[in-house]
Formats: sequence, structure tokens, C-alpha cells
Amino acid sequence: MTPPFVSTAWLADNMARPDLVVVDASWHLPNASRNAQAEYLAGHIPGAVFFDIDGIADTSTDLPHMLPSPAEFARAVGALGISEDMTIVVYDEIGLFSAPRVWWTFRAFGAKNVVMLEGGGPKWRAERRPLQSGLVNRERVRFEASFDTHTTVDFEAVLANLRSHAAQVVDARPAPRFHGEVPEPRRGLKPGHIPDSLNVPVSLLTEGGQLKSPDQLRALFAERGIDLEKPLITSCGSGITAVTLALALEQAGAKDVAVYDGSWAEWGAHKDAEIES
Repeated sequence: MTPPFVSTAWLADNMARPDLVVVDASWHLPNASRNAQAEYLAGHIPGAVFFDIDGIADTSTDLPHMLPSPAEFARAVGALGISEDMTIVVYDEIGLFSAPRVWWTFRAFGAKNVVMLEGGGPKWRAERRPLQSGLVNRERVRFEASFDTHTTVDFEAVLANLRSHAAQVVDARPAPRFHGEVPEPRRGLKPGHIPDSLNVPVSLLTEGGQLKSPDQLRALFAERGIDLEKPLITSCGSGITAVTLALALEQAGAKDVAVYDGSWAEWGAHKDAEIES
């Protein structure tokens, strides 16, 4: 597997490559009072295109930013000037928050060389590297999409796992939300968690906007009762930080990790879902 991160120095040295594209994957929680697209227009890494997580998604469902069909994804990213053969460098303006979701999405649809910028936009800005304002328009290209079905699971698969216990389910939400002690930020969702799931809040996985070391992650997962040798399913509020958790599990050595794309946005609203708190 391609190493998941490149440094700001590497990107600065390679930005002129014609086969390289930079992608601003910034996204913020509904209650964050931040507009990722407006921030992109105000200033971004030179040449970066903006990936709209809520726009490049399945629009036939009320669930937020679910994966689109391969054809829809290919059309949308082809319009951004991205093909599956390019070197795709993804970043966000928190450091490591929504970039993993877009990194994972490109991989799921067949991109051959997709990486994330270590430290993201905050590190790039702290080093006083150049910025560009306004919308970047690249020439439309063809993206040949092929979906890897092993990357994600749906509601029925998670429901079946309650009976089989074949996989451990790990939830990246903050502990108070996992235990149903505070309301969910999205309306209409019940509090609590998927029965028998384990909690590793995404805030424990990073330090200074960067993923912790594999040794640190292995120690954390062992402390939380997670068996890296078992199949694993990650979940969160709406499928964003579940990917950061999946990334951390892979970096710690897990070989069989899938993301529950619907996450609590689906489970917490579903009439057939069993819930613990």
C-alpha cells in the first residue's frame, strides 16, 4: 500500500509535476460555524481544487455524504480535472479531520496513488508557504472508477454482525455521545451506540493535527480492548471520522477494516436498530 502521508516539503518540491493534483477536502461539523468552501476561496494551497464532501455524494438518500455511485463519482472528479492515474494529494484545514474521508473515497473508487498532506493546511500555513485565492479550474479529464466493495459495510451487514460477532465494531464519536449522555448534533437521532461496540474517540488518534505513531496507536487500541487480528468495522456520527479511525487501525497493523458509511446518522434513526447506552 502507498504510504498515506507526504510532507509539506515534498509537496512544495513536487507541485509543478503535471501528473499531480492537490485536493482541499475541508469539511466542518454542522455546529462548527465554519464554511469550508468560503475558506477555500479565501486562500488555499496553490492549484488545489475543492472536493465538496456533501456535493460529491449519493443525493438519492437523506443520509449525509454517503458514497455516490462509481459513475457519479467519476463524473464529479473528472470535472475537477482528476484521473485515477494521477498522484492525488489530499489535505484539510484542521490538520487531519476530513482529509482521510476523501483519501479513502478516492482509494475506494480505484485511484492508484492518493496520499494526504501531513499536518494539512495548518502546517502549510505555519511554514508561511504560498497560498492562492479563488476557484481553480482544471481541464476536465476521464476518471475510470472501479469500486472496492471491501471498503465499506451497510446497515444490514452491521445488523447481521450483532448475531455473528464476526467483527468488532469501533465508534469514533466522543465518549459522551457514545454513552448517550449528550444529544447528537443532528436532529432526530436516538442517543447511545451499537450494541457491543467499543469507543475510541477520534481526538485520541491525533496530536498536533497529525496521526500518532503506530506504536502509540497499538497501545491505545490494546487499552481499549481492540483485537487488530479480527475483522473491524468503524463507525462515527456520519462516516467522516470513522475513516480516520480506519486509517489509524491500518497504521497500527489491522488488515481487515471496513467503514460503516451510514454510521450513527443511519443507525440512530433506523426503526430496526438495537441501541445501547
